[in-house]
Amino acid sequence: MLRCRLPTLYGSGMDEPSTRTPPASATSATIGAFPALLVTRADNPEDPGRVELATLTMDDLPAGEVVVKVAWSSVNYKDGMVTTAGNRVARISPLVPGVDLVGTVVATTSPDVACGAEVIVHAHDLGVAHHGGFAHYARVPADWVVPLPAGLSARDAAALGTAGFTAALSLRELEQSGLTPDAGEVLVTGASGGLGGMAVALLAHRGYEVTASTGRMEEESYLRALGARRVIHRDEVIDTGPRTLGPERWAGAIDCVGGSTLAAILRTLNYGAAVAASGLTGGSTFETTVYPFIVRAVRLIGIDAVETPAALRADVWNELGASFPTATLGLLTADEVELDALPGTLQAILAGQIRGRTMVRLQP
Repeated sequence: MLRCRLPTLYGSGMDEPSTRTPPASATSATIGAFPALLVTRADNPEDPGRVELATLTMDDLPAGEVVVKVAWSSVNYKDGMVTTAGNRVARISPLVPGVDLVGTVVATTSPDVACGAEVIVHAHDLGVAHHGGFAHYARVPADWVVPLPAGLSARDAAALGTAGFTAALSLRELEQSGLTPDAGEVLVTGASGGLGGMAVALLAHRGYEVTASTGRMEEESYLRALGARRVIHRDEVIDTGPRTLGPERWAGAIDCVGGSTLAAILRTLNYGAAVAASGLTGGSTFETTVYPFIVRAVRLIGIDAVETPAALRADVWNELGASFPTATLGLLTADEVELDALPGTLQAILAGQIRGRTMVRLQP
């Protein structure tokens, strides 16, 4: 393990040979113990187990070529899910949650990642099968690391996180399928959540006519501030009529909900339109027919932010750095917490009580 001495630019090479130290022991001795949030699975599948603050050392971290001093993380629905009884999201126990992190490289054995580089790590197995961002340090494979784009601060990048990345990837796929700002109304479901809010803001910034769907109509002013032209209750999306196809309503959609909501969107898309689906808070299954596909030529696009190829991942982040309205992030970040407040925050996100993004500060 090459320990960092002075910050360098990402990709600019390694430190001088004189800085080399023995791999594990030197890094462990240099960093010492540090705080983390730890989730430990119970033997009883009906018991959610323990969610508690813990003290870790480098020896507790999984293998990887890059050690990151974490500055910021953020709270995602998946982070809440790993704390629930019998969940199938957490694949190891104990686990440090946190599917997003942004920080500074403090040790590396990779020629592609330089000491002192500010980096983003998200998705892959982070916070699921590999200790994640809710700790002061993380060790990750080098190919999970994305350089912090120009135009984004570390905090802004963490505020965007997986939610912003997924929203940007969704819009990219819809535009590649032919969506343009003059096509008509674009629907965003689950708009009060982190991903939904990011999608509303990004679409509006690009000139789209956005309709935001939410179960929390008290958030109407917030969603309009993000750029939504219309705000509707989620029940207005679901067409419960007997017809196989509903009226054509949407030029495109970003669906963060799934379940019956996704089925209803497919029945009400305009001819040739598409929906980008990435959520399952409303259910992991849905019932539909082939008619939307063969009569209206609609398309269902699955959005996977977990195993996105490295080159595409970097492109999307560079686009976010260049074009996302970072002034809007102040509206999207609802709160800022430290590790000791995370257990309650994770319960709140599961209960649908959090608007937008909650930031996790890891360093003073």
